[in-house]
Amino acid sequence: MDNTTLIAAVSIITSGLTIALGCMFPALGQGKAIANALNSIAEQPDAEQTITRTLFVGLAMLESLAIYSFVIAMILIFANPFWSHFIGQ
Repeated sequence: MDNTTLIAAVSIITSGLTIALGCMFPALGQGKAIANALNSIAEQPDAEQTITRTLFVGLAMLESLAIYSFVIAMILIFANPFWSHFIGQ
């Protein structure tokens, strides 16, 4: 196995793990946040607007983690900085 094949295999495996973990943990966090928000709204219906607004800001922050993981995986697959180093040798 030459260096180019090794870099390709490691990049693909790493990007797959990045997508898997980078989407799994934010999804679990979003589920927990939504469940807690629904419990809070059930206990205090008067604070529904405040809880909902805070929930959406928190969900946006959690979703940005998944998007960053996706961007890193795409960089590893399509714009890997190690390609130019090993191809140039």
